[in-house]
Amino acid sequence: MLKILEQPAYKPAQTGPEANARYKRLRLQVFIGAFIGYAGFYLVRKNLSMAIPAMGPLGFEKTELGFVLGLNAAAYALSKFLMGSVSDRSNARVFLPLGLILSAISMCFMIVPIRWIGAENKGLAILVMGILNFLVGWFNGMGWPPCGRVMTHWFSVSERGTMMSIWNCAHNVGGALVGPMATYGAIWFGSWFFGTHEQFYFLIGTFAFPAAVAILIALLAYVLIRDTPQSCGLPSVEAWRNDYPKNYSEKHEKTLTTREILFQHVLNNKFLWYIALANAFVYMVRYGCLDWAPTILTEKGIDIKSAGWAYFAYEFAAIPGTLLCGWLSDRYFHGKRALPTILFMALVLVFIVLYWVFIEDLTMVIISLIGIGFFIYGPVMLIGVQALDLAPKNAAGTAAGLTGFFGYFLGTFILANTVIGLVAQYAGWSWTFLLLLFACLLAIFFMALTLKEEKA
Repeated sequence: MLKILEQPAYKPAQTGPEANARYKRLRLQVFIGAFIGYAGFYLVRKNLSMAIPAMGPLGFEKTELGFVLGLNAAAYALSKFLMGSVSDRSNARVFLPLGLILSAISMCFMIVPIRWIGAENKGLAILVMGILNFLVGWFNGMGWPPCGRVMTHWFSVSERGTMMSIWNCAHNVGGALVGPMATYGAIWFGSWFFGTHEQFYFLIGTFAFPAAVAILIALLAYVLIRDTPQSCGLPSVEAWRNDYPKNYSEKHEKTLTTREILFQHVLNNKFLWYIALANAFVYMVRYGCLDWAPTILTEKGIDIKSAGWAYFAYEFAAIPGTLLCGWLSDRYFHGKRALPTILFMALVLVFIVLYWVFIEDLTMVIISLIGIGFFIYGPVMLIGVQALDLAPKNAAGTAAGLTGFFGYFLGTFILANTVIGLVAQYAGWSWTFLLLLFACLLAIFFMALTLKEEKA
């Protein structure tokens, strides 16, 4: 373990009114740091997708760039699991900003193969782009695990669903800013770097400007985030709120070795495997609908502008849906996550059917995508929360990393991107809708296997 990543030592716990007020202030401060820090990762995540339309005239082909995009998803999936284990033994205050800065630097260097190596040396340019985008995905995997660590140490189980639902909106906020930043970054700074060569202005807006902002956010996150209450001279959140889960143990406050985390608390927990499989099918639906919506709609004769608004509606609906799902899981399901996840996935299934049946009707398509977006992001968030609930606090990053690996590698990279693409090409869109419906049913099935454990 690098010295800069070592967890700060626990200090004697303070008590009394001053400590109570300090606890409340630090909880809010740490939450804001985790929120803006995670939003920052989405400023330097999938920027290449924004750049692809402008790269065609420079001589780059969609198939080549699609391969580069896939490396990002694969790297993120692996990193979220492997770096989650490192995160559980690291100082979240340092781990998150470090990952964000490294992501930003890697993203900024994407300008090099596009502008200075160029399509005339296409093999080398694609190789360098692939390596850089792999690194972007890998360093992005350092974002979720420290946030999961922070949320489990500063917020107890009975309030975690609500707080995680609010925090989870960070990726919608960060993702929504990428488009405007790409546009205005090119307008404001493009001529500074490329003079009259307007065809390269997009490089500044898409890569350099978001990277610079992300580095500033990383520094702010470092100022705000604290690793654990105990490292600040405060008691555990369970002791402070007198809110102990039934499986709580003081051993959960101690740092474990990688072997202990993996083989005593994560890989041998069959319920974590159930929700990891459920997560794969939830992500298949999430990205199967989101990534292919513009293509489906334009092929059905709907203009690209309307398709873009449908895409926007899908993402925007996620914010109230996520907040509602997290609040319901705390308020009416008393901290249980499986049942609200099952209910929301059943409603997703209904809207997928409407999407399929009324595919020629733009109004119904937008309504259907709003419904899918509203209900799908709640399960995305709650499965992460359930992973934190089903593992000790000192193994939270690894547990969430396991579900994230299944979500992004199996659910997104293999099922949503590759399988659905092949099925759409060779069997037609009707078969892709059947696959999405089947994925909903499988997600519900695997979540149902955890109902009994959650009650216990």
